[in-house]
Amino acid sequence: MDIAALLTSAGINIAVCVVLFSFYSVLRKQPSNVNVYFGRRLASQHSRRIDLCLERFVPSPSWILKAWETSEDEILAIGGLDAVVFVRILVFSIRVFSIAAVICTILVLPVNYHGMDRMYKNIPLESLEVFTIENVKEGSKWLWAHCLALYIITLSACALLYFEYKSITNLRLLHIIGSPPNPSHFTILVRSIPWSSEESYCETVKKFFSYYHASTYLSHQMVYKSGKVQKLKDDAEHMCKVIRDASMERTCKPSFMQCCCSGAPTISFKKISTEMGSTHGRTCNTDLHLDTGKKECSSAFVFFKSRYAALTAAQVLQTSNPMLWVTDVAPEPHDVYWSNICIPYRQLWIRRIATLAASVAFMLVFLIPVTFVQGLTQLEKLQKMFPFLTGILKEKFVNQVVTGYLPSVILVLFLCAVPPVMILFSAVEGSISRSARKKSACFKVLYFTIWNVFFVNVFTGSVISQLSVFSSVTDLPAQLAKAVPAQATFFTTYILSSGWASLAVEVMQIFPLLRNLFQRFILRLKEDALDGSLSFPYHTEVPRILLFGFLGFTCAILAPLMLPFLLVYFFIAYLVYRNQIINVYITKYDSGGQFWPIVHNTTVFSLLFSQLIALGVFGLKRSSVASGFTIPLLIGTLLFHQYCRQRFLPVFRSNSAQILIDLDRRDGHSGRMEEIYEHLRSAYNQSSLMPHTTSQPECVSLHEDKDSGPSSSEDMETGLLFFHTILVISLSR
Repeated sequence: MDIAALLTSAGINIAVCVVLFSFYSVLRKQPSNVNVYFGRRLASQHSRRIDLCLERFVPSPSWILKAWETSEDEILAIGGLDAVVFVRILVFSIRVFSIAAVICTILVLPVNYHGMDRMYKNIPLESLEVFTIENVKEGSKWLWAHCLALYIITLSACALLYFEYKSITNLRLLHIIGSPPNPSHFTILVRSIPWSSEESYCETVKKFFSYYHASTYLSHQMVYKSGKVQKLKDDAEHMCKVIRDASMERTCKPSFMQCCCSGAPTISFKKISTEMGSTHGRTCNTDLHLDTGKKECSSAFVFFKSRYAALTAAQVLQTSNPMLWVTDVAPEPHDVYWSNICIPYRQLWIRRIATLAASVAFMLVFLIPVTFVQGLTQLEKLQKMFPFLTGILKEKFVNQVVTGYLPSVILVLFLCAVPPVMILFSAVEGSISRSARKKSACFKVLYFTIWNVFFVNVFTGSVISQLSVFSSVTDLPAQLAKAVPAQATFFTTYILSSGWASLAVEVMQIFPLLRNLFQRFILRLKEDALDGSLSFPYHTEVPRILLFGFLGFTCAILAPLMLPFLLVYFFIAYLVYRNQIINVYITKYDSGGQFWPIVHNTTVFSLLFSQLIALGVFGLKRSSVASGFTIPLLIGTLLFHQYCRQRFLPVFRSNSAQILIDLDRRDGHSGRMEEIYEHLRSAYNQSSLMPHTTSQPECVSLHEDKDSGPSSSEDMETGLLFFHTILVISLSR
């Protein structure tokens, strides 16, 4: 690929970005799109009114200024600590790659370009390979420039990582101390409760914690089987009982099916409503609580009188059998992933092995599109595969588009299927919280993209050549040292297509926009339908940024021409994502900055990998001095990583006893404990927190032996009427 092909790809992506950003600046001003581009504001203010410019159809950069001016404190108040961490990732990337771009452009790029004696062409006609380290001849004395640049980049990255890790750790501690009392700090999740034929799960939990945690146990809330299928089943059972009771009062035969088939008059909607109202006081409590034992899961939320007591109970082994009475720190109420709470604990290890096998299989299947994409970058192979394209590919513009733009676009389209698949795998694994599910999906997407975008593209022109490469594992460093510089041009075009264009698509919110247009102009809905589930896609965007960082560190001294394009991406991403956090995405729960350890580990891995590649390249170029100086850099990076793991990582894994005890004493002295206890009783109400769930027979047992009585919900009765009518009509037919 030459400079002209790269500029063609850059020009196409710049045009796409300009057009989409212009459309966005106009569409966001239209009142009909307020629920698409201001969903968070509508959810928080419960109002459809926004400030509209008089020139509604003229593009303007006002959203850019607003995103730039928003302070970090405002981001923290709006999006939580996770949003602040995400913005810090972008800030860190901008800082470190600004240093790398300046150093490599001034120091490395001229050495690469003048590395060999040859005939020089005009810059647009030059091949991109002349700007890589491949153009430096063996035994060159100028390789010290690459080694020096590697040292500067590594030391800068480590210093910035340390200060960011320290700052985010302090923010996490301040977030715990300064936020309102969190119900999850007083709560643990208990799973694998032993089954007893003599008593229900509710009574078993009460007896166990009243005996073994008598001084700290407060109450508990059982978890019930839920979901759409369970809801339909419960509604059908309840309706059958209501109709059976009503039919018996009409002196029908005891058998419900015989009544329906013997020509009995059809019961109308009005009669059902009346009879339900007349018999509700007599049958509702019995029906709802008749099968409570069948609906209870072997899981419960257990509340304690202090934060420290809850933390201790969550971390201590409850019995000699570690497969029974398994305890974990409870997620925040809105963070609970209810569908997985009732999964039997003994199944989890099987589920994890199955999802691991499925992920590996998916990665292997994905070799097919990646191999096809890699073939497009090599015109010789493409012409052999499709001889009828030889004439078309000789056209200069077509040649530039096919080699410079098309491969990366096709790969990006295939990669769009990866995050939904990985979030599904993470759900099947059995994560008990939504944030844990996203974190698990983040790991999977990150590993998947680094493997397929980097390693597979480096090693393959076809699946056969890939297998031959991996057959000689001892030559792997040398193979990488040869292959990575050759593929640096493809990675540059990938950053343009997957980076620049994806930001324009992100700010446009194309799928919510199309759905909004469909609802308004096809379904003729006038109300703004807010999507409360539109949360920030950390499992998609964090791996994307880390992948670009990995490519940047790896190719910084090998192909420094990539760095300006990468830096532009991070600048645009900084503005776009701040705008999305401020206006679009709704924050219901917060993991407390749990994504930063992933960022730190991935960045250190990127540094180590770039140093290994540089060591291999220096060896191939026969520069013993540069190779010798790279080894201490590897050791120093490993020591730095180990220090950060010991110094900062424990804060993200568990809350400290010192902070929790201080908070307990502060709330005790201020007299807020009774208010907190009262709030705990309804904090994990499954019916109110989980959508598409009817009111369940609640077992909220207090330590003072005051069981809350059965409650009936008018909303449930009203919601069942339509379902009941359909069932009766179908039976009467």
